[in-house]
Amino acid sequence: MALSERFRGMTVAHVLAHRATTDPEGIFLLSQDDRLSFGEAEGAAEALAASLSNLGIEMGDRVAIILPECPEFAISLFAVAKLGAILVPLDPHLTEAELQYRLRHSEAVCAITVEAFHEVDYLQLFEELLPSLPELQYLVTVGEEDLWYDDRIFQFEDLLSAGTGRDFEGPEGGSDDDLFAIVYTSGTTGKPKGVELSHRNLIHVAAATSEAVELGVEDRVVGVTALFHVFGLGPGVLGCVISGATLVLQSEFDPGECLDLISTHGATVHYGVPTVFAAELRAQREKPRDLSTLRTGLVAGAPMSEELYRQVEEELCPQLLTAYSLTETASTLAVTRSSDPDEKRRFTVGRPVEGTRVRVLKADGSELPLESLGELAVVGPGLMKGYYRQPLETSSSIDPEGYFRTGDLGMLDEDGYIHLVGRTKGVIIRGGSNVYPREIEDRLQAHPAVQEAAVVGIRDELLGEAVCASVVPVEGAIVTGEELREWCRSTLADYKGPDIVRFFDAFPMTGTGKVRRVELARLIEAELSGPTRG
Repeated sequence: MALSERFRGMTVAHVLAHRATTDPEGIFLLSQDDRLSFGEAEGAAEALAASLSNLGIEMGDRVAIILPECPEFAISLFAVAKLGAILVPLDPHLTEAELQYRLRHSEAVCAITVEAFHEVDYLQLFEELLPSLPELQYLVTVGEEDLWYDDRIFQFEDLLSAGTGRDFEGPEGGSDDDLFAIVYTSGTTGKPKGVELSHRNLIHVAAATSEAVELGVEDRVVGVTALFHVFGLGPGVLGCVISGATLVLQSEFDPGECLDLISTHGATVHYGVPTVFAAELRAQREKPRDLSTLRTGLVAGAPMSEELYRQVEEELCPQLLTAYSLTETASTLAVTRSSDPDEKRRFTVGRPVEGTRVRVLKADGSELPLESLGELAVVGPGLMKGYYRQPLETSSSIDPEGYFRTGDLGMLDEDGYIHLVGRTKGVIIRGGSNVYPREIEDRLQAHPAVQEAAVVGIRDELLGEAVCASVVPVEGAIVTGEELREWCRSTLADYKGPDIVRFFDAFPMTGTGKVRRVELARLIEAELSGPTRG
């Protein structure tokens, strides 16, 4: 029986309870020197759910998790599921303004956060944020400091201890179609949108991905370094629970450390984006490790060059598979399999996962025949319920037949494989993360020395695409590229900042006064490929 069939009708809470009952001693998480079994994870999630319930958190309440990759993230995820509450996973790298917007927009009543991360004091940060977040009633902190708390702030370990052995009211009448998570992504203007995903969305896609990778109880998975991301939630955490595999956690990505984890723990499956594999390739060449336990890998998030793909298979990870993943489809909507011909694995993103249908559309929305290039549209069990509090945005993204227009250009071949060609929307995919030019341009143009700004993506072997800020300075102004990069870093997440800054007297323009972005990118790539590169 297919995994998606076996877990059909279950909620996220049921999935862990089922695994904990059938394999309580099986190792779920490996973190540094610690290990957490499925049974222990179930017990900890029950205890945390009891304490959160005692605080008044109930079905439908939004609970934000702002944690790096750690066992507490997974425990919190399943505790939220047990209450029938709604998970809001947030990137701990977000700036204060970005974090405030998402917490306010989601109307989160509780936030589970790390005490300190990347030199950011989150207790201090939330002390400043709380007055502007009237819905946020409770803060739960993960850390080791002996801190003073008021009646709204609790330590994670204290809640686990207080909830152990206590009963709590679970959701009444909950189903797998209930909303479980609001995962934030960005639109064409870079403005955050909350993607509403049900239990069914996430479980189906996690099961289908695990099946494609042939994940089983003997497997140990590495490379999931963003649990707040839809891939980390679905194929990462849920995929391991569904299949009984072990997830090896790494608090932050470091290529040498990840290779050491593979060697130390005998990892068999490696998930990642092209930048991860490229960085590991260099680290492995500098200091070879025994990676013989790896049997397969899965790359998603950005295009991988043919040469990099070949090198990764030869030197790092045999039998490399490729996934096509979107937040709006609960992660994987198509994937290659080990049984696919080599040319299909190398040059396509595979076939749609079970139950998913893909069309190729003209600009007017009419369907194109096979082997035709157009915009990809998708419908299936993983498709989101909608964008949270944005019905107009939802209706404009999903056509009357229920197909979501992805904004990606591609084609379906006669064998049903998807070929990705490019994008219809102005988005740069940098290291697997979506970067929207408009957001950076608005920030750059707020600088007093900048007259005009245009941001384009430049091909990059490591990142897939690098972010290049093209700037026409104000006449007579003196400004440096590093100054503009620092200007962007002050309000934008690190991955959105320009990798390259180039100055121009004027931009190439169309007859209607628009920047010729393709020509601009070509000029910059020609410059960078010359002898002065670097």
